Amino acid sequence: MSAIEGAVAVVTGASRGVGKEVAEALVTRGAEVISVARTADRFRVDVCNPKQVSELAKQVEVEFGPPTILVNAAGIFGPLGRFRDNDPAAWVETVMVDAIGPYLTCRAFLGGMLEAGWGRIVNVTSAASLHPPGPIASAYATAKAALNQLTRHLAADIEGTGVTANVIHPGDLRTAMWAEIRDEAEHLGEVAMPLARWAAWVDETGGDPPAKAVELVLRIIDSDVNGEFLWIDEPLRAPIPSWGDVLQP
Repeated sequence: MSAIEGAVAVVTGASRGVGKEVAEALVTRGAEVISVARTADRFRVDVCNPKQVSELAKQVEVEFGPPTILVNAAGIFGPLGRFRDNDPAAWVETVMVDAIGPYLTCRAFLGGMLEAGWGRIVNVTSAASLHPPGPIASAYATAKAALNQLTRHLAADIEGTGVTANVIHPGDLRTAMWAEIRDEAEHLGEVAMPLARWAAWVDETGGDPPAKAVELVLRIIDSDVNGEFLWIDEPLRAPIPSWGDVLQP
């Protein structure tokens, strides 16, 4: 029997994109899923807010018991523009949502997993964290690189406890975020041509199927892999080396 059946799972960013797809898949496989988003009907939480995350953890434990699955899919791309031109508030918000949010949720739910002797944490990162630096997307790349390191340090801390933590690149997806990047890149002109070409390529190919990201998350939950940067099967773009060996669960 899969470890998913009967488990309590928290999924952030569950109102759209990969988060929504993962939440639905976990429900289908028998998990009790708490779908968290800033626009959610019930569990409306700003993952950047320590008090709200702490209150979420208390509410979930009272109503459902301690979760043993956490998928951090909440994320924003943030401002596009040269470093000197970016709005500081928007830049900082990107790091808060994409890196600090996962830190807060991991910290909030880790104790229950350790007490249970089993747990799975999956943080959604991006290949952008591994790309060579560019002039206009510093916020997103910085936030996702921070998320990678956060997950690696967490994985080292919990090694051997029965709890694991990994990051995944979900592929090049034709999502609402993709549309936002496409539109902003068009507005910025020449400096954003690499992103504009990427957006056009995703449009032409249709992008990677979101189902592949869901399948990867499910495989991780049913495996013991820990501390890795993991890729979907047969992505449109070849995986980029991250750290150590890239191990598929």
